[in-house]
Amino acid sequence: MCGIAVIVCGVRIKLSTLSSPLEPPFERLKFSVEDVKSVLSQRGPDSVGEKKILLEPKLPTCAQESVTLSVSEATEETCNLENATSSGELHFIGSTLQLRGTSPIIQPLVDSSRNILAYNGEVFGGIELSSYDNDTEVLLKSLEKANTLVPDVLSMIKGPWAIIYWQESSRTLWFGKDAFGRRSLLVHWPTVEDPRFLLSSASPASSVANGSGLDSENGDSIHRFWEELPCGVYSMSFGVSESGLCLCGEVTKHEWRNNMWKELIEWERDLVVPRPEDLSISSIQEEKDNALSTFSGFAQTVLVVLKESVRRRTSLHSIFQGEKEAVPVAVLFSGGLDSMILAALLDQCLDPKYEVDLLNVSFDGPNAPDRISAKAGIQELKKIAPLRRWKLVEIDADLPKLTLETKRVMSLINPADTYMDLNIGTALWLAARGDGWIQEESENHEDSQRIRYKSDARILLVGAGADEQCAGYGRHRTKYRNGSWAALDQEMKLDMQRIWKRNLGRDDRCIADNGKEGRFPFLDEDVIKTLLDIPLWEIADLEQPSGKGDKKILRQVAKLLGLHEVAKMPKRAIQFGSRIARESNRKNFGSNRAANQASAGSVKFNAP
Repeated sequence: MCGIAVIVCGVRIKLSTLSSPLEPPFERLKFSVEDVKSVLSQRGPDSVGEKKILLEPKLPTCAQESVTLSVSEATEETCNLENATSSGELHFIGSTLQLRGTSPIIQPLVDSSRNILAYNGEVFGGIELSSYDNDTEVLLKSLEKANTLVPDVLSMIKGPWAIIYWQESSRTLWFGKDAFGRRSLLVHWPTVEDPRFLLSSASPASSVANGSGLDSENGDSIHRFWEELPCGVYSMSFGVSESGLCLCGEVTKHEWRNNMWKELIEWERDLVVPRPEDLSISSIQEEKDNALSTFSGFAQTVLVVLKESVRRRTSLHSIFQGEKEAVPVAVLFSGGLDSMILAALLDQCLDPKYEVDLLNVSFDGPNAPDRISAKAGIQELKKIAPLRRWKLVEIDADLPKLTLETKRVMSLINPADTYMDLNIGTALWLAARGDGWIQEESENHEDSQRIRYKSDARILLVGAGADEQCAGYGRHRTKYRNGSWAALDQEMKLDMQRIWKRNLGRDDRCIADNGKEGRFPFLDEDVIKTLLDIPLWEIADLEQPSGKGDKKILRQVAKLLGLHEVAKMPKRAIQFGSRIARESNRKNFGSNRAANQASAGSVKFNAP
C-alpha cells in the first residue's frame, strides 16, 4: 500500500468535459505540503519522496511566432497560491509500503525520459512481471514504451490501482483508478475559493476545518472540499492562454480500452428470472449435494476462481519485508462465512511454515457476537487445517476512551461523514492496527494465558464485495419480496456500481493508515465475471430463511472446504457483530431505541 498525491497550482483548469463537480466549500481549508506528506507516510512507512516541476510560458523567438510551454525541474518554492498567473507548479508526493521487488524503491519514480510515476496498487495480471519484480518499476517501463497510449496500458492491468503519472513528451498529467475503485484517490476540483487542483490518497487531518465536520456559519458539511475521484482514466493537458499571460489545463476522461472492464462495469446478468423448472432442478440438486456432503458445478467453479484470487494476493510474488521475517498475511476475521472461506483458502495457498493472524475486534469483550463466532470459527479451521498455526488476535476496544482514535478515523473516512461510516471505519482501523491479545498455547489447557500481541502482517485479506455480489444484505431480501428477481438483480447491480464511493475508498484509507494493505479476493476480476455468469437463483434463494438462502453459492463453497458449521450462519455486519454500533448509539443518542428512531446510521456526525 502506498500513498500518492499531486498539487497543481498556478494553472487555470477547465472542467468542461466532465460532469459538474460538487458545489464549492464555504471557506478555504488550510493545510500544508507537510500535512499531506504526514498522512501519506502512515500509508507508506518505508519511504517518502517528492518531485516538483515548473511550468512557464516560453516567449516567442524569430523562428517561432507563438508562446509555448517550458517545463523544468523546480528546486525551491515557486508557487504563489494567491496570485500566480505566469507560472505553475506540479508537486508530486509518494510514500511506499513496499511488498514487491528485491531492493527498496522511493516514489515518485523518474525514468530517463523524465516521466514521473506515483503508483498505489498491485499488478495481478495483464502486464508481465516476475515474482521478484517491483510492479511500479515495471509499470513505469510499460508506460514509457507506450508513449501516448496511456489508457491502453492502464486498461490492461488486473488488480487494484490508483495512479498519478506525468508524461513529459506530451506535457500531460494522467491520473485515475481502477474500474471498481479498490484504491482510494481523493480529488479537490479547483474553485474560486481554492484554485488548486489536488489529488491525494487520503485527507490530511487539518483539511477538516477547525477540527469540525461542520461549517459554523452555514451549518453544512465542509467535507465537500474533497470527493472520491470517480473510477476511470483521466488526463490533464497543459498549454498557454492566447494572451500568453497564464497557463491553462484541460481535464478529459477516457474510455476503457479493454472490453472486459466495460462488461464488468455494466454488470449485466443474462440469467435473472428463473422458470419453475429451474427452481425445481436447483432444489433437487441441492438436496442431493447436501446428502452427499459435496457440491459440483457452479460452487466448484466459484471455489476454483476464489482460490486463484487468494493465491494471486498472497503467494505468487515474493513479499518484500526488508530484513524482517514476520507473519506475512492476516485475515480480517469475524468467524463469519466470508472470512472463514478466505482463511481456509489462504491455508491452501500460503507456505505452511507461516503462521496466520486472524484479526478480530470487539467493543464488548468476550460477549460480542463476532468474538463468539471467531472462537468457534478457529476451532473449525483447526479441524480442516491442523498443521497451520492460527493466531486469533483479540482486539478489545472501549469506545468512550477512543477520543484521539475517533478524531483520526473521522479524518480518514472524509468525505464520508455518517455515524455508520465512522463505526465501520473505526472497527476497520483498529482491526488493521492488529494490537490485541492472543491465547498462549500450552500442553495443559488450564495453564494457557492471554498475552499481548501485535500483528506485523502487512497484507490483510478482507471480505469486501461478497455481500454485494451474493445478496448478503437485508435490503436485498426486502427488494426481492417487493419486486422479485428483477428488483433483486437491479439492487445488486446498484451496489456493485457504487461500491467505490460507498465502501472501498473509506475502507482503503482506514486500513492503510496502519501501514497495511487491504486486499479483496471477492473483487478479483475473474471472480466478478464468474459470479455474473451464474444464474441469479443459484447465487441466492431468498425464499429460504436467513443463513441459508442468502449467499447460497458461498455457503456451498464453505461446505466444499469442510466448513459445515459456518455455512449455516446468518449475515452480520462488522458494526453490529463487533457491537460498535450499539456503543455508538448509547454514546451519541443515549440509547439504541433513540438511535433507531433517529435512523442513526445515516445521520452525519459532528467532529469532537
